[in-house]
Parts: sequence; C-alpha cells; structure tokens
Amino acid sequence: MSRLTDLITQVKGKNNQLGADLEREFRILSARLPFGLNFERHSPEAVELPQRPVRKGDKVRVLPERGTAAKGDARLWQVVRIIKTDQSKAAELELLDPRDPRVRTVAVDDLVVVAEFRDTIYPGLISTGRVDQGGDKPYHTVINGENYHVLRALTFTHRSKIDAIYIDPPYNTGAKDWKYNNDYVEGDDLYRHSKWLAMMERRLLTARELLNPEGSVLIITIDEKEYLRLGLLLEQIFEGSRVQMVSITISPRSTSRANEFSRVDEYAFFVFVGNVEIGAGERSGDDAEVRWLYLRRTQRSLVRGSRPRQFYPVYVDRKTQKIVHIGDPMSSNDRVEDVPVVKGATPVFPIAPDGTPLIWGLTGPSLQQALDGGYVRVTPGNEHQPYTIAYLSTEDIKRVQRGEYRTTGTRTDGSKIVVIPGGKASRPSTVWREARHDAGAYGTSLLRSLIPGRSFPFPKSLYAVEDALRLFIRSKPNAIVLDFFSGSGTTAHAVMRLNRQDGGRRQSISVTNNEVAANEQKALREKGLRPGDAEWEQWGICDFITKPRVEAAITGKAPDGQSVQGEYKFTDEFPLAEGFEENAEFFTLTYETPVAVSHHAAFSRIAPLLWMRAGGRGRRIDRLPATGWAVVEAYGLLVDVDNAAPFQKAIAKIEDLRVAYIVTDDERRFQVITRHLPAHVEPVRLYESYLANFSFANGE
Repeated sequence: MSRLTDLITQVKGKNNQLGADLEREFRILSARLPFGLNFERHSPEAVELPQRPVRKGDKVRVLPERGTAAKGDARLWQVVRIIKTDQSKAAELELLDPRDPRVRTVAVDDLVVVAEFRDTIYPGLISTGRVDQGGDKPYHTVINGENYHVLRALTFTHRSKIDAIYIDPPYNTGAKDWKYNNDYVEGDDLYRHSKWLAMMERRLLTARELLNPEGSVLIITIDEKEYLRLGLLLEQIFEGSRVQMVSITISPRSTSRANEFSRVDEYAFFVFVGNVEIGAGERSGDDAEVRWLYLRRTQRSLVRGSRPRQFYPVYVDRKTQKIVHIGDPMSSNDRVEDVPVVKGATPVFPIAPDGTPLIWGLTGPSLQQALDGGYVRVTPGNEHQPYTIAYLSTEDIKRVQRGEYRTTGTRTDGSKIVVIPGGKASRPSTVWREARHDAGAYGTSLLRSLIPGRSFPFPKSLYAVEDALRLFIRSKPNAIVLDFFSGSGTTAHAVMRLNRQDGGRRQSISVTNNEVAANEQKALREKGLRPGDAEWEQWGICDFITKPRVEAAITGKAPDGQSVQGEYKFTDEFPLAEGFEENAEFFTLTYETPVAVSHHAAFSRIAPLLWMRAGGRGRRIDRLPATGWAVVEAYGLLVDVDNAAPFQKAIAKIEDLRVAYIVTDDERRFQVITRHLPAHVEPVRLYESYLANFSFANGE
C-alpha cells in the first residue's frame, strides 16, 4: 500500500463513508498516468533493530517463541511503559492500529525495536575493532547498520563531500536476495518492482545530498531484471545530470537460462554529477603511464633479517634526488647509524610508517641494473623513509625492449617516463570485455583466498570495481568513496589497490547490515536463536564476511592467522600476503535520544561522527576532556567556553586541523569564539548542529 492508501485506511476506521469517498477519488486520479516512471511509494519501510535496547515510546514487534521457525507478530506496537521486577523486565504495549486499540504485556526479551522510514533518528557509532597499518593515513570505515539510517548519519559528516559512490544493490531476481519490511520479496509478489523502486528511491535521494555537486560520480551495477526502471529512476532523481549505461562481461563462460539467450554480462549505470571528468582506461584512450612497483616490501613477515641480501642503504642526493650509491647488505647486528657517509646524500632504508624495518624488493645488484637502465625512480617520502623508491617490473622492462611500451622522456631523477600506447578512442567504450572482470575468478575465488571456508553470493570482480573507480578518482588522491550496499567489501578493497598504485590517501566508507543468509536462518531459529543473540550475529554479513575480508586485505592474514595465498593480477602484481599500508575501523550504528545527546550522555557514541566529519584521521576524542577542551590532529573540541583562549591558541598551532566543535547554547558566544579561529577551520556548534541535522522526519 502507498502512504496515501494507508492514510485512507485510517480514515475509514473513523468515518467509513468519508474513507470510501476518498478512495474512489484516489482511484480516478491514479488512473491518469503522466509520462515517466510511475510506481507505488509503499508504506515506509519497517526495519527491525535486534540489538537496540527497548525504551518507553518505542515501536516494537513481538518475536516468535524460541526454537520455532514461525514468523512473529508482524503488527506494530508502542511501548507505553517498562515494568521492572526483581528478575526480569516487561513492557506494557498498545497496538498501533486505530481500528483495534488493544493492549498487552510482554517480556522485554521477546520484543524487537522497529524503526519506520519516516521516523526521526539520532545516530551514533560504536567501534567494534580497527586495523592500524597505514601510519598517518586516514581511516577506511565499515559501518554495520540499516543502510538508509547510515546514509542519514552521513548527511552530518559528509554532505556534499563524496567523490564517488559505487553500489551493487539487490537485483530483485525473485530469489531471497533482499527484504522489505523484514520479509523476503518473492518472485510472485505483485508489488515486487514497486517495492524495489521505493526502496532505491529513498536511498538515492539521500545519496544525492552526499555527492560533491562540483564533480562526482554515482556507479550502480544491475542486470536485466530492473535496468529499465532503474534508468528512468536515475533520470528523475538526477535531473540535469548525464546518465550512461555500460555493458560489462562478467562471465565469459556464460550462464544458461531456459529458453533465453545465455547471459555473459551485466550493466553499470554511470551518473555524472557536475563537472566530473572521465579519465583514460587501462590500455585504451590516451597514452597511460605504466605503474611502478614500490621497492620496499610491505608484507609484515618480510622484516629485516628474513632475506639478508635485501636490507642495505640506498643513498639519495639531497639536491638532485638521484640515487648516487647502493650500499652493501647489512646483518641484523649492524646499526643503521653506523653506515658509511656519502657526501650530500641521505641513506634510505626500507622502514614502514610504524617504524618496522622491512626489506627491499630487489637485491643490490638487481637494483643497480634497473637503475642503470633508467627504471628506478625517487619521490619524497616520510619521516621514517625520507625518499620513496619505485622500480619497473622485469616484465614491463621487457615490454619496453620489445616496443610494446615506449618512453617519452626522462625525469629529473634520471628515470624514464614509460607509457602504454593508447588506442583509437580517447575514452573507454560502452562495452567492456576484459578477462580481469570475470566475477568467478576475481570475485568468488579471490574472496575464497582471503577468507577461506566462507562464501558470499556473486561478489564483484575486484578489478572491475577498480577499473570503474579509476576512471574518475585517478587524479583525486584524497577522494572519498562510498558503498552503501557493501556486501563482501570489494569497493573498499579496490580503493586500497588504487592507493598502492600511486601513493594516494583515498578513503572508503562501506555500509552493510549483519543479515544472516536465508538458508542459515531456519537452522539457527530451530536451535532457539534469534537476531540479536551473539551466536546468531556472528554469522551475519558484516561480522562474517565484510569485516574479515577488509582486515585480511590489509594485513595479508586470513581469519585463522595464516598468510593469504595467491597473488594480485593486472596493473599491480604482488602477493596477497603483502597486504596494504592502510588503516580501517569498524563501527555499529546506534540510536540515541536528543535528551541524551544534549546532556553529554551519548558523547562516546557521537564522538566517531565528529571524527569522521573532520576527515577520519589521527586520534579521536572519545571522552569529554577534563580540562574543558582538547585538540588532536584533525579537529578540536571546546566543552567549556570559559577556556576558549587556550583552545584557540592550540588550534592555531596545527596547520592541517579542519574543524572546531564548540559546545554552547549561546549563539553570541559561539560567534565571538569563531572570530578568533583560523580561516581554514570550520566552526561547528554542538549540539545544535547535530540535532538540527536530524530533527526532521526521514520520510515523505
């Protein structure tokens, strides 16, 4: 039922004749279809929140008895009051149906909180783990939560800041691939298409608020079930933006279907927002520069001493940034401080951002040979490794020698500029036929290598996602990429690959829920388990697939602690076990009350949002500072406005600080304080800014 028919039903409960008259007029109007996409805007989605504590005023459903696979009470009730006893808690409920004003009392443990689409939410985040392997790089984030609610949370942290959105939504095949109002949408559901469109429209409207209007891209993959409707929906939501569809071969072996053409491809819609530009693709378009490999290895098992010949000083001239000498291998007992001095040059060692001594990827003689040929390049590094050294792989050098690649000049450090000659077209075509886009080999099989023994239905090829994103964020080393149908975490993985190829600091935000696969739910229910139980949640998508995959990609370690087997292919080839120099943190969405927020009671859950808004890098202020203020790398927090002076001085000393959060109810004092902040610092008034952002109902 649409929202209007739902309201008519309520009117009938109070005045049957008036309701009937309204219903007749509604049918007449609904028969007049204007040109364009028409579908039922179904009653607001009702999402169950099993891990949310039950509070007075909540909407709830009554769960089925433990040990049964039967569905529970689908009706919505409201908690009138909580009744506490010495041993348990119960809730007095009132049915949310004007035609049936009944009440009942149910044990709190047998209730699940429900949030409807139009309800106002006040979000927070709880950290559930992190991986630190990228030094001072910003963090990738993985958020476990209902994706529409997380999108609303991101309107506070990332409004107009997202450079690219890549999503792989449910294809609405009629199988158990997605839920609406906590029920799987079956193939024989007469409203299957309109339910899917209503679900997508709500999320895309919010996604539009997050995209950078100056230049960004939305990429959506889909198959033949909904591509026509999705195309019209995108034209309506992103009016004025260019929309184009690409066909991608994802299964060269083809998938046979009864009395139909064998399917080898799927589609990807690209929505070009603002002045976003399409870059050159791999081996197509204009000449593309070849990828160089980092000389320092990143695999944590390859520490100093693991290969004695591959730890040695490389001397770089401080004026020319050229390598002038390659030192002898050093034993584990040799001190780096004691290496010979080369006048005007700095000795460089393979030191990770966290200070761990690793090894070089080549022995000294091999590096010298590549250097003599002009296939070693030097760029500025960091405090642990003052210069970053990269080299061309042996295979790429052979391609240069065979004439497949060509050199177009020499850099100031003496390295050659090597390019892949482009084709006739200046941009990639609308049909992609690349072996690396095979979803079986580079989606399913790759995932199996990262998290052995765990499966996810139809993960995307890592390289297909990487290629799509590269076209738009290759020239944006600080791009922010969002995936709010994250599933197995391929998008985050692709962003980390792109960072490794050019030293970028791009961030990904991955949003997924912790839904347990349909074929596993029955068995878990028969064991007496329910959503919300720890034994149930451990099998959810986020906990069982997404988080372990992202962690394995960064660390090079599978969940059992063993090194990941296999190698990355194409563009940048190296062992999966080397991992990435990246940081990631995992969160679960929470639901707060405005009273708790205003009185600091929810600060620890609001803190991650403040940190994300400031760029998601460096330390986070997780507790209210006893001194009344605190300043970290990316932002500052002033709780006691009487301490504004030292707060302002501390902020002025940090060049890269982006946001100043000031807690005050006094707008005049807020303005006085902000006048003394540096021009590049964004002042944000708490908690007024947060509450105002979420004070409107999230509905139609």
